[in-house]
Amino acid sequence: MGEPLMPPPPAGKASSRATTALILGIVGLVCCPLCGPFAWFMGMQEGKAIKAGQSSAAGQGLATVGMVLGILGTLYFVFVLLWVLFFGGMAMLSALSSAASQ
Repeated sequence: MGEPLMPPPPAGKASSRATTALILGIVGLVCCPLCGPFAWFMGMQEGKAIKAGQSSAAGQGLATVGMVLGILGTLYFVFVLLWVLFFGGMAMLSALSSAASQ
């Protein structure tokens, strides 16, 4: 008969940086795309800290999700910026050409 299975040791609490990366990622995707790059950076830094043993491994999931949401938020921010610049520029050119033709 084999030995009884031991429960895994407690993982500890996730760090506040992992939680902050997750929150910034959600905010960056939902309402403020400017938060996306910050979530990406914080999630990446926290992932490195976890791999180096400087932070609790319990925050790995939160940091990863925060980083992915940060990447998506950053892409969303870039597309919004291009949209505004392109169509804003087109509207300005249209207004200038109609004003010049009068």
